[in-house]
Formats: sequence, C-alpha cells, structure tokens
Amino acid sequence: MPDSRVDRACADASATSWALAARGGDPDAADHFVRALHAEVLRYVTHLSDDPQSAHDLTQETFARAFGSLHRYEGRASARTWLMSIAYRAVADSLRRAAVRPRLADAVDWRRAVEGAQPRGLPGFDDGIALLDLLERLPGERGEAFVLTQVAGLSYVEAAGFVGCPVGTVRSRVSRARVTLERLLQEAEAASALAV
Repeated sequence: MPDSRVDRACADASATSWALAARGGDPDAADHFVRALHAEVLRYVTHLSDDPQSAHDLTQETFARAFGSLHRYEGRASARTWLMSIAYRAVADSLRRAAVRPRLADAVDWRRAVEGAQPRGLPGFDDGIALLDLLERLPGERGEAFVLTQVAGLSYVEAAGFVGCPVGTVRSRVSRARVTLERLLQEAEAASALAV
C-alpha cells in the first residue's frame, strides 16, 4: 500500500477513535477530532457551496451538527466519512434556504430606487407606478402573500415556509388580495373616467 494511503488510513483511524472517545465525554478527544478534520471539512464545504464567505459558517454548522448527533455515532464508517456526509447535508440545506430567501436590495427604499432608475415617459411606466401604489394599499398579510407569490415568483409552499403559515392560508390571502386589487382598480378607473 503506498505511503499516502497508509497515512490516510491511520488518520482516519485516529479521527474515528477521537470521535468515539468524544462521544464518551472526553473533551481532549473532541478537540483532537475537530483539529484533525477541520481543514478538510472547510475545503469540502467551500468546494460544494462555491461560496468562500459562508464556508466558515458551514464548517462550524457541520461540527455543531456532528456533536449534536455524536451520541448515535458507532464507528461503523470512518469519522471522516460520517462528518463529510453531515457537511454535505449542511451545504444542501443552506443552498435550499438561500433559494427561497428573498433578495434584499442595498438601497434603503428599493421602490424609490427602482422608480428613480426608470426612464420617464415610456409606455407602461405610469401603469407600473400605479400598480405599486395599488400594492401598497393591500392589507399587510395579504399584500405580503401576493407580492411573494405573484411578484417575487415564489411557489405557495415556499411563501408559506417564508411567512411561517400553512399553504392554505397563503392561498386564501392571495385570493383575497386579488379581489381587493380588482376593487381598487375599478375604483381608480371610475375616478379617472369622472376626471375626464
């Protein structure tokens, strides 16, 4: 067996024995376990996430998850293999959370920033401003559900997870928001016709 494979097998055996000793409550073994595998986990999560800025947080989360489930670890797989599977799940969960999280603009008031960046006098510009005004008049929870699903493009399930309510509640809020928007639009059109 080449030296590198022997070294790897020895390192795996050491990390596994430290993990098992840490499971038994040995704080020194826990420290050795982290030191032995920290750099490798960091490289792995950096590669998987393709985000060096969040890699340290994901590495920390990996070890936190590992110590949280260490009582179930029995050493059937090497500690390195076990830890890398935890790291993989931590990165996958992070990517899933990021996919449903709305993107925040750097501007303090994103609506004003968008309005300021738009050229004036183009067809549809005033309609877009009118729509923003109508959306602002929707009651809070209805408006939030409508914007998340109809403007931001989240599914009802994703919006429910974001808001923290059942999917049926999101559907109901969006439906009521549509009714309110139709009424507001009819009122605005009627007022516009009277002004002419």
